[in-house]
Amino acid sequence: MSRITEAFKGHKAFIAFITGGDPDIETTEKLVPAMAEAGADLIEIGIPFSDPVAEGIVIQEADERALKGGCTTDKLFDMVTRIRKTTAVPLLFMTYLNPVYTYGKEKFISRCAECGIDGIIVPDMPFEEKDELAEVCELNKIDLISMIAPTSEERISLIAKEAKGFIYCVSSLGVTGVRSNITTDIGKIVRKVREVTDVPCAIGFGISTPEQAGSMAKLSDGLIVGSAIVKLIAKFGKDSVESVSEYVRSMKKSIEDAVK
Repeated sequence: MSRITEAFKGHKAFIAFITGGDPDIETTEKLVPAMAEAGADLIEIGIPFSDPVAEGIVIQEADERALKGGCTTDKLFDMVTRIRKTTAVPLLFMTYLNPVYTYGKEKFISRCAECGIDGIIVPDMPFEEKDELAEVCELNKIDLISMIAPTSEERISLIAKEAKGFIYCVSSLGVTGVRSNITTDIGKIVRKVREVTDVPCAIGFGISTPEQAGSMAKLSDGLIVGSAIVKLIAKFGKDSVESVSEYVRSMKKSIEDAVK
């Protein structure tokens, strides 16, 4: 059983996202184990990119800060290697097709496996083109995470049937970012997924408050929070570990309370 599958066993998973190298590699390296200790069941590390089409302004600015600070894909691979010596939490890279192909897809995926990455999320890769990476991911035992959006409609079953690790269920149209209301019928999407697979379904895009976390946890197997965490890092910079850990603890508690 993969570490990702294991993370969903027996409870609702809390998945935390941070941008790698924001504000610097050293801070990211402290944040990952601190978030795991605070209750994050999986951690997504965004590889900073100059054109992150799925991201709202919060994560775009984090990417800019990380790139200005000298963050590179190789530095993130090295960082994950160091983190893996002490932390067993499942780790995912969130990236785009351009950085993967620029690096060389075989080399990129094999380095993911070598350093201890469990899965990758590539939001600009259409489902119809996933074979571009699926084979090399399978060879290296890396889960290629599928995304299902509110517009997926009749493709939901198709995507869910072939999903690995967990399904990233996008709660809202548009880009990432904190939202005050989530109006998509998430329950309906999850029910459609359940008809064809028992691969866990986690909800992302827009979740930021304990109340939202609680209500979304009732509908799914887990949830993903990014922009709210990245905002804290933007505010506190190198001193963000404590405030991020506190936030993760509060979100995890609200999920547990909601499903008791």
